[in-house]
Amino acid sequence: MLKVSEILRVKGHTLYTATPDTPILQALETMSEQDIGSLVIMDHGELAGMLTFREIIRHLHRNQGNTGNYTVRSVMDDAPVSVSPNTSFEEVQRLMLEKHARYMPVMDGPTLMGVISFYDMAQAIVAAQQFENNMLKAYIRDWPGDSDVASAQ
Repeated sequence: MLKVSEILRVKGHTLYTATPDTPILQALETMSEQDIGSLVIMDHGELAGMLTFREIIRHLHRNQGNTGNYTVRSVMDDAPVSVSPNTSFEEVQRLMLEKHARYMPVMDGPTLMGVISFYDMAQAIVAAQQFENNMLKAYIRDWPGDSDVASAQ
């Protein structure tokens, strides 16, 4: 059974975080420059929230396209669902669909290990299907031919 830790191992552990006091404009710049859809919001070493493009778009819509002098605290999701490295792939899928969450922080106790995205999940499915496909092809290639069956009788 595929676990979160295996997806993170493939993805790598690069983390992009901000604090609740980070200006929204600065968070937006980081997300744009790094080509990422979320920032984990940490406050004094603890998970405080998640900021995704969804919250930023809502804020921009409410404020006629201006970030203003607002900070991340005013727009972040302050009760994000997190998963652990041992959480199963199936459980992450279920949570993402149930909570409409495209990004989930991975916490090992109080320690932030990474973020699993909907994209990471799709990539893992494709990789697993490719692996299965290759295994089946290898199995079929090793299948005994008709001549082998005839000589064995």
